[in-house]
Amino acid sequence: MKRFSAACLLALSIVSCAPMGGGTPPPQTGHVDHLVLLWLKRPGNAEDKRKLHDAAEELKQIPGLISIRHGDALPSDRDVVDDSFDVAYITTFDSVDSLHAYDTHPVHAKLADELIRPLCRKIIVYDVKH
Repeated sequence: MKRFSAACLLALSIVSCAPMGGGTPPPQTGHVDHLVLLWLKRPGNAEDKRKLHDAAEELKQIPGLISIRHGDALPSDRDVVDDSFDVAYITTFDSVDSLHAYDTHPVHAKLADELIRPLCRKIIVYDVKH
């Protein structure tokens, strides 16, 4: 159920990119959405969340990264919604190759080793190709 709920979250985030009265155009064929859900070792800790949100700015310099958005879980009473995570990143890459290069890029690797893994007890990733 939790994986289904996270997949629903990803689907809704992708749908939210559809144009509505001059909004952002939908992703182009070949683009990849990369959704990362993070559970903090100290759930709800505002300082840890701030550090993770600030880290998103550093990732913007990585080639092939088209966009990055981040936020906190929206509490919900709905059974199909997984609101157990603390922070989410939704990134879009121009290709599968760019996504793979991002994984080993020094900026991403440093943030993963020095910030994300030390702060997070659980990480789940979903990748969607358009």
